[in-house]
Amino acid sequence: MITTRSLIRRATAVAAAASAAVVLAACGADGDDRGGAAHNGLDAASPSASAPAQQGDHNGADVAFAQGMIPHHRQAVDMADLAATRAESAEVKKLAEEIKKAQDPEIKTLSGWLTAWGEQVPAGGSGPAGHEGHDMSGMMTAEEMKQLHSASGKAFDTAFLTMMVKHHEGAVTMAKTEQADGTHQGAEDMAGQIITSQSAEIARMKALLGQS
Repeated sequence: MITTRSLIRRATAVAAAASAAVVLAACGADGDDRGGAAHNGLDAASPSASAPAQQGDHNGADVAFAQGMIPHHRQAVDMADLAATRAESAEVKKLAEEIKKAQDPEIKTLSGWLTAWGEQVPAGGSGPAGHEGHDMSGMMTAEEMKQLHSASGKAFDTAFLTMMVKHHEGAVTMAKTEQADGTHQGAEDMAGQIITSQSAEIARMKALLGQS
């Protein structure tokens, strides 16, 4: 009787242990599957989560801003270059140098963005009639650039200030459009800087022209 009971107890214990092992194995497998799926899900989700951010960090307005502002800035720099030898006013020469110092680096930055975005960087122009984008806001015509090239002394100062006021006003308009429609943070920040700095320069130039 004792032997029989012992055998039954042992068999029951073995069966219980086997059942527990099966349950634990199943739980472990389920846990691993869930953990693996979760881990794999994160790995798989990471690229898809970051892709929209990478693709959406700029839009058509940002491209238009960069492609438009590059030739706009180039023309301003060319106009400012003339002041060193043609301007009479020390204030005009100082202003022209400040314009070059501000806009040259912006041209490089804008060109870098377009290259990174896989967009075309506008070709450079040279000379009075060598500028692209004359239909953009505030751009000087070829005739106006020829006029500026041929002027000197007080006549140059007046022509330069008058034209640069118009030029700056165009840049401010373009920058406001970027702020309204763009999505690239760097471009929006640059637009804000352009609005602030060039609005101040417009007031300064108008004062030199006696318009304030």
